[in-house]
Amino acid sequence: MSRDRIVIIGAGMGGLAAAVSLAARGEEVLVLERQPAPGGKMRRLDVAGRGIDGGPTVLTMRWVLEQLFDEAGASLSDHVTLEPLSILARHAWSDSERLDLHADLAASADAIGAFAGAAEAQRFRDFSAEAKRIYQTLEKPFLRSQRPNPASLAMSNGLGGMAAMARINPFETMWKGLARHFRDPRLQQLFGRYATYCGSSPFLAPATLMLVAHVEQAGVWTVKGGMHELALALEALARRKGVTFRYCDAVTEIATDGGRVCAVSTAHERFDCAAVIVNADSNAVATGLLGASAKRAVAPIQPKQRSLSAITWAAVAETSGFPLARHNVFFSRDYAQEFRALTTCYPDEPTVYVCAQDRDGHAGGPERLLLLVNSPANGDHAPQGHWQVERAMSDKLAQCGLAVDFKPEHTIITDPARFEGLFPATGGALYGRASHGWMASFQRPAARTAVEGLYLAGGSVHPGPGVPMAMLSGRLAVESLLAWRGSMRRSHKAVTVGGISTA
Repeated sequence: MSRDRIVIIGAGMGGLAAAVSLAARGEEVLVLERQPAPGGKMRRLDVAGRGIDGGPTVLTMRWVLEQLFDEAGASLSDHVTLEPLSILARHAWSDSERLDLHADLAASADAIGAFAGAAEAQRFRDFSAEAKRIYQTLEKPFLRSQRPNPASLAMSNGLGGMAAMARINPFETMWKGLARHFRDPRLQQLFGRYATYCGSSPFLAPATLMLVAHVEQAGVWTVKGGMHELALALEALARRKGVTFRYCDAVTEIATDGGRVCAVSTAHERFDCAAVIVNADSNAVATGLLGASAKRAVAPIQPKQRSLSAITWAAVAETSGFPLARHNVFFSRDYAQEFRALTTCYPDEPTVYVCAQDRDGHAGGPERLLLLVNSPANGDHAPQGHWQVERAMSDKLAQCGLAVDFKPEHTIITDPARFEGLFPATGGALYGRASHGWMASFQRPAARTAVEGLYLAGGSVHPGPGVPMAMLSGRLAVESLLAWRGSMRRSHKAVTVGGISTA
């Protein structure tokens, strides 16, 4: 390998997307990953001899994957099988209060009408229209932009930019925005949960996050074989394009020369390189875990700025009572109290998410489950009380009519301390900085850093957490890096000949 190669630290979805994109443009790429397999948070857990998705379970914005495969001269459908869900999620508040959201907007409106009345069904249609408008306003100038700010967003929408910005309600909290639309507090709670997709509280996050409702309405897919198959497919595609992968090889230092990246070291070897993309939490860089030279690249996230963490139970277990769909949410009775508690501790009654990964063709018997409750990101400093939380979780499920027969030998529990071990310097925070306040989305680190030749990708940087967002961050890192390399090469060509600059 040459000094012109690009090293990617981390084989999460952002790093994999960057590797494919770089290789498709003829760049020499080496990926270093401390874990034994690709995927990062998109991990597969072996429970009772069966593979369970232990990270993201929802795939949206399919077009991001399709564009990435197209760029590499491949077809997504030739590498993974995606199936659209007709029921996006099943929601419950008690054993008599259930509501399904559907891929078909009219079917969702009808279900809401039967659940909460015709007026709320119309309010849902109005809410969906606003969520779509927010998404369309922000997609190109924010999601696909290198480092957006309020002024650039306004300017990107032309003469009507300021009016368009005002209509997406950036200064309003999500909870207040939902109160404008819905009178039934259960519907406010249902759509407020979308704030937790980026590890945030609906009582503090901006109303712009209502766009997540449109993202899901535009399509949610399952992946044949599990979500981890996406990581394996991207790794295979990258290898075919010439990318080299080294697993179980943790990076210890990013070295610089004259303020510019020059090499990456692991415990076993030093790799000279021209540039580095770090697909890890930005705080790992900011706290010096990748060396003192890289530490100044990005500002650290303080503990009070962290997003939520979680406790998860990956289990093969028998269930009874409640008719599970693939995605299920069992809501607490006091959402405000739940999020007040989550600032420091575990709530007495948590909201519980259950992904029943065999429900597409489940014929009875033990099934693969991933259960999740939100948690403070305290994995680096607080004792972990997951047994107490498990009792509260089971009580919540029982209130809604669901019983899960957990067997310790068929269950893997991951708490914030374990997430901290997997993703150091986070305290277990799964989404980087919390999206609290109207400026929070602009405060995430961008791809380009203060260290020349060092770039960031992943869910902790712009445009934010989630599978498609992480992949978009990888592509943004590539675009920024290649623009920098292009300018460096042009500068190198502008040499002084005979004492006269050719620039």
